[in-house]
Amino acid sequence: MPRITTPAGVEIEYDTFGQPSDPALLLVMGFTAQLTSWPQPFCQSLADGGHYVIRFDNRDCGLSSKFDGATPATSGPYTLSAMSDDAFALLRALNIERAHIVGASMGGMIAQVMTIEHPDRVLSLTSVMSTTGEAEFGQPAPEAIATLLTPPPTEREAFLDASKDRMIFMSRRYADVDKVRALSAIAYDRSFYPQGAVGQMAAIVATGSRADGLRKVTTPTLVIHGLDDTLINPSGGRRTAELIAGARLLEVEDMGHDMPEALWPTITSAILEHTAAGSVSTA
Repeated sequence: MPRITTPAGVEIEYDTFGQPSDPALLLVMGFTAQLTSWPQPFCQSLADGGHYVIRFDNRDCGLSSKFDGATPATSGPYTLSAMSDDAFALLRALNIERAHIVGASMGGMIAQVMTIEHPDRVLSLTSVMSTTGEAEFGQPAPEAIATLLTPPPTEREAFLDASKDRMIFMSRRYADVDKVRALSAIAYDRSFYPQGAVGQMAAIVATGSRADGLRKVTTPTLVIHGLDDTLINPSGGRRTAELIAGARLLEVEDMGHDMPEALWPTITSAILEHTAAGSVSTA
């Protein structure tokens, strides 16, 4: 896969689907999740719908730069704004001035920051299973957050065995332990780096509430949230849609804090419908 180096010295691993002449759609993944968490068929479906789809590894994850919570220039923690800058640097390197932004979970938080800080570069925002950073919204169930923050085993087989624990916050109707294990194997073999959780969680905490910024957003916005989500409960999505004027809220039955294959048609159709109205040349 190709990679770029940002002006801040961060190396970002990425890949693309579709034609560069089509309107760009940037996929931003969540906490400690690699670009492979956007499955190829999911990405191809969006590309077949008329988009140049870009997925990438956030810093401290996958094959992008890893800093144990520090940037190349400092020894301190970074923020979601720095991660937003990484994403814009990737777009700039691809000669894309404006793009549709789709973010999931922490990726939704980054996508929100991108839209707040650089609205001129965002054609549309889609915030999936995310929240606003306000403490009173989107709170996780205790057992869900405990599972997320438990350090994983370092040995491969033990890691794969433990992957089933994360099903506690995934879509119960579509639970498939074999699929979860297979995806975990892909992630482990590509890049096992649990240390990245420290920097990424610090970025979420340091950024805090985005409520004031979201109130000023005029970018066309779609909010997607599962009604079965126990890691970021549905109030996070509802609050996001409430704060952004004109936002559309799509609540999905039987969807937890994941995007199971059975729900891909629902999710991709909603994204394609949302982005169609704002699609213009991105070069």
